[in-house]
Amino acid sequence: MRSRAGLAAGFFFLAICAASCGGAPPGGGTASSTPSTPSSGSVSDFTLDDVDGRAHSLSSYLGKNVILVSFWATWCEPCKKEMEQLQTLYDAHKDKGLMILSISMDEPETQGDARPFVKQRGFTFPVLLDAETLVTNQLNPRRAAPFSLIIGRDQKIVWDHEGYVPGDEKKVEAAVLEALGLAQQ
Repeated sequence: MRSRAGLAAGFFFLAICAASCGGAPPGGGTASSTPSTPSSGSVSDFTLDDVDGRAHSLSSYLGKNVILVSFWATWCEPCKKEMEQLQTLYDAHKDKGLMILSISMDEPETQGDARPFVKQRGFTFPVLLDAETLVTNQLNPRRAAPFSLIIGRDQKIVWDHEGYVPGDEKKVEAAVLEALGLAQQ
């Protein structure tokens, strides 16, 4: 009886991880660009504190910047790998109008891990905490991790992407360049 309960718990954990870590099966798989938000919908303003307690409002960047909103969590290994790629992308395009708002979906039990993770890796884009899941519920209701979307200067969602496997950073950069109006013809 004990082994069946353990086996059932193991399958439950795998199902939860597959659903929340971008749906990629263990050992690989592909990330998808399945929209979970209207692909040309607009977004409501929000304000969240970053890991240092400073408030950031989406409205501060809307219309001025192309905004990449990335949902992640400290317990999600693909998220951590994607965050490194986002820093590279941010460094390359922040002067062209790119803003990255990275939103931690960590629960209160793991939220304390976000700040040391961010500081240790030296991320320079805002990493925001969504403890009450208000923004997550609005923009990432499936709670996929990682999950990214791009908001164009027209304040509409122009692209979204779920999951991360090596190589996805090229897709993200191509979408960012297109939103910035810098895509190569």
